[in-house]
Amino acid sequence: MTFIDRYNFEFLKNDAEDMVLQELGSQLESYPQPVCLCNDCVLDMAAVALNAVKPLYRASLLGSLYTATAKNEKAYGSSLRDAVSGAIEKVRENPSHDVEPPEAEVEPGEA
Repeated sequence: MTFIDRYNFEFLKNDAEDMVLQELGSQLESYPQPVCLCNDCVLDMAAVALNAVKPLYRASLLGSLYTATAKNEKAYGSSLRDAVSGAIEKVRENPSHDVEPPEAEVEPGEA
C-alpha cells in the first residue's frame, strides 16, 4: 500500500484557490483591455496568481478558523487582488499560444 493510499487527503483544502478563482472572475468581467479567455489562458492566470499568494491550506475545523481569519486580513486581500491582476497582465502579454485563440475557441462566424 502506498503512502497516499494509507491516508484520506480528501479534506486537505487550499482556501486561497477559491478566493483566487472568485477574484479572477471578477477582474476578467471588467478588464479594460482585450484578453484571451480560452481555457489554457484562464488556467495559466489562475496558476500564476496562486503561485504568488500565500497558501491557506486546512485539514480540520481549527484550520478553517485560521483561514477564515486570514481571509479577512486587509493585507491578504490586497496581495490576492494584486496577484490576480498581475497574472492577468502576464498571460495577456505572453499567452501560451499564438495571438489568436486556439481554433477550438473561435466561435463560428468570427474567423
